[in-house]
Amino acid sequence: MRQAAVTPEGDRIRWVELPGREPSRVYVHGLGATSSVYFTQAAVHPLLAGHRSLLIDLLGHGISDRPAGFDYTLEAHADALAEALNRAGVTGAEVIAHSMGGSVAVVLAARHPRLVSRLVLVDANLDPIPPAPGTMGSSGIAAYAEPDFLAHGWKETRDLAGPEWWSTMRLAGREALYRSAVHLTRGTVPTMRELLLDLPIPRAYLLPEAGGPLPGTDALADAGVAVVPVPDCGHNIMLDNPEGFARAAAAALTDGARR
Repeated sequence: MRQAAVTPEGDRIRWVELPGREPSRVYVHGLGATSSVYFTQAAVHPLLAGHRSLLIDLLGHGISDRPAGFDYTLEAHADALAEALNRAGVTGAEVIAHSMGGSVAVVLAARHPRLVSRLVLVDANLDPIPPAPGTMGSSGIAAYAEPDFLAHGWKETRDLAGPEWWSTMRLAGREALYRSAVHLTRGTVPTMRELLLDLPIPRAYLLPEAGGPLPGTDALADAGVAVVPVPDCGHNIMLDNPEGFARAAAAALTDGARR
């Protein structure tokens, strides 16, 4: 485990680091998740192993600190992640990021271009989404007012999430979980999609084949983003189909996804 202070108050981001060659690879989890749980199998797969790999937990999640005073916007997450990478001596990283982590990674690449040389998004959020009471995930969490979520909404979220997701979600700070979800549903200005279209680096977007075509695929392809359906999986591609994920990610990290 490694760690770095990333806020003026000294709050720390932590990560599991695997030694290897450069460029470094940075794995970033989604809402209520942790990178070591979601990405270890992928990081050591023969098609992906051998690079210095940082399986990093965003502030408020996993083994990182959970400051109640942090605002947990996508921009704040990206800036805190950038500080951790700077302190780790990382530049020009290949970033592999899932769901909300993909949104953070797009903002990271836009705000801190020196840190990111290639981007592999894994079923990431690219657009704002409306809050939806009683549903699972960020849209359901964002439907609460913060005091209501802190008082009882987290229990209802636990029941909707189920035991697998809750096993990592319960590690997140309640303020972190709520505010991260709210800001994920609101998105950024410009949107994450617009930021992604403008990035001058190789980019790929992996999605579950069964979910149908990704909205805006043609515009992404025209901008040089490789859109790659992966079979036999749901949203958690790296867990549902580890072999398919490793093949798709390895291709995106070599001669795939070139602008």
